[in-house]
Amino acid sequence: MKIKFLSFILLFFLACQVCHSQEKNSGNDSTQVYKKIEDYSKKSKFKKFIYRLLFKSKRSQTAFQKNARKKFFIKKTFDRNEGKIIREIRIESLDPFGYAVDNYKDQPEKGFEKFGNRLHIKTKNWTIRNLLLFKKNEPLDSIVAKESERLIRRQRYVRAVIIKPVEIPDSKDSVDVSVRVLDSWSLIPTGAVSGSKGRLDLTERNFFGLGHEIESDFSRRFADGKRAFTAHYTINNIKNTYIKTTLTYDKDFYNNTTRSAKLERQFFSPLTRLAYGVYFENRFYVDSLPDNANVFANQDFKLETQQYWVGHSFKIFKGRDEDFRSTNLVTTFGFKNVTYKEKPSLVYDPTQFFASEKLYLTTIGFNTRKFSEDKYLFNFGTIEDVPYGKVYSVTGGVQEKNNKRRSYFGGRFAYGDYIPFGYAGFNVEMGSFFDKGNSQETTLRVEANYFTNLLSIGSWRVRQFIMPTLVVGTHRAPIIADRVTISEQDGITGFDNPLINGSKKLFTTFQTQTYVPGNWHGFHFSPFFNMTLGMLGNDNDKFLNDKLYSIFSLGVLINNDYLVFNSFQISFSFYPSIPYKGTNVLRTNTFKNDDLSLQDFQIGEPTIVSFN
Repeated sequence: MKIKFLSFILLFFLACQVCHSQEKNSGNDSTQVYKKIEDYSKKSKFKKFIYRLLFKSKRSQTAFQKNARKKFFIKKTFDRNEGKIIREIRIESLDPFGYAVDNYKDQPEKGFEKFGNRLHIKTKNWTIRNLLLFKKNEPLDSIVAKESERLIRRQRYVRAVIIKPVEIPDSKDSVDVSVRVLDSWSLIPTGAVSGSKGRLDLTERNFFGLGHEIESDFSRRFADGKRAFTAHYTINNIKNTYIKTTLTYDKDFYNNTTRSAKLERQFFSPLTRLAYGVYFENRFYVDSLPDNANVFANQDFKLETQQYWVGHSFKIFKGRDEDFRSTNLVTTFGFKNVTYKEKPSLVYDPTQFFASEKLYLTTIGFNTRKFSEDKYLFNFGTIEDVPYGKVYSVTGGVQEKNNKRRSYFGGRFAYGDYIPFGYAGFNVEMGSFFDKGNSQETTLRVEANYFTNLLSIGSWRVRQFIMPTLVVGTHRAPIIADRVTISEQDGITGFDNPLINGSKKLFTTFQTQTYVPGNWHGFHFSPFFNMTLGMLGNDNDKFLNDKLYSIFSLGVLINNDYLVFNSFQISFSFYPSIPYKGTNVLRTNTFKNDDLSLQDFQIGEPTIVSFN
């Protein structure tokens, strides 16, 4: 074991030394560095394992035919100007109607385009400048420019962006940089009406061109006239720090109320070195709990939560290759303090599951985060950044609760990448508390996602998505609140009765998403079929019981090029059976087609494995 450990240290040291010796050379030398490390790793199986643990050979990426030539020329321009000093950054923000980032000749011609542009407030140039990772008088770095482009594209008020060097005549050591941004129409009214309630959402993603976001959600239940209201105000970036601040107020139909404030700087990029966050929440809610005779009664809850965390990302290798710069050693430290002002009596909470606590956690791990551009995933024809990479991390800490101290230990492994027949990714986490050597509240969580390559049926485009989730809990607290469900937030919309629960669950979503060619006044139509199946299990089941819960949904997403990646939706959902509600239930606009998301291979705030 000593020999293997020394081999690992030698491999690590060689990588650092070789990268350091090549740092002053051109970017092409980083490929030689990478090759030397790869050759050295082949000397033993253990070294090969360590090499594969940290790196992945460059994979081929298929460019879109329409954009291949444009990307080729931009890349060649970067290659010619890599390392030159940036003299000036030219930022141009375009109104959403009639313009294109890659065609300077496009101008609004139609009356509704000009009218819409007059109503629109363009993104301020300094709002875009604050998103850039490069500045004037710095050497041009193509990876930093590419990452800046991704971060701008990630903003919900931007539809497209191109960053490219602009060569200066008769200058050999300086270059200008053009940042051309196409806005989206940022004021979004949406809503839904079903047989039981109506909902109206109003969202402004780019308040006065500042990049601030205001969101309000008003709902009314028809049966009793009760109302619910949610409001969020978000500042996505404070002066180029990428500090995100969110204020939230939420009040539901049952007068359950949440007020919160969050300030956070995540590892928003693989190039980010420092991250931190602060969160405050005041919450009041009423929930129904059973006593020993299984008789339910409403209980009042009032609690305050404080969370603080800080983390640092260490660059392992000094080469300028993208593989080196996207692989990091990350350490984070966190503290959480929960104080209950009101809680259930011992009759309804004999184990004092709902109790004030202090939780100290730290996480350490390796991660590789990269992004690939793709289209026709969750939006119609818009470039989307698909994360791929891997994570190896462990989390440990101490909890103080009910005058006891117990330790916590958990681990995570995540992986995702394109494969010959699509994209596949998974995330595996397991964690447990320990008290005097005995495990308590253990959770195993496995999530996976897969989508096919873009398929064609005539002129239609099609993708198939498959997303399974497995959650297994052992030695959980004997209380209904410490059970998993397949409710709206955690599985299948409509199964919101707390009695539908277990200590483990498995549910899988299958979605066939189609993209109809052409558009109607800028609106694109994407019919879909969704089938979600779920099962629960208890401690006395070998694995899961034989009851299958299901929902079948048929609908259409209606996108508009000028909107903020939001989709209007019409859907019809069929439930063969909903316990305590009936069989053969048909509902309209119940299924929400916004849960198809991919893992981001980020190590952030240290947390315990989620049991939900």
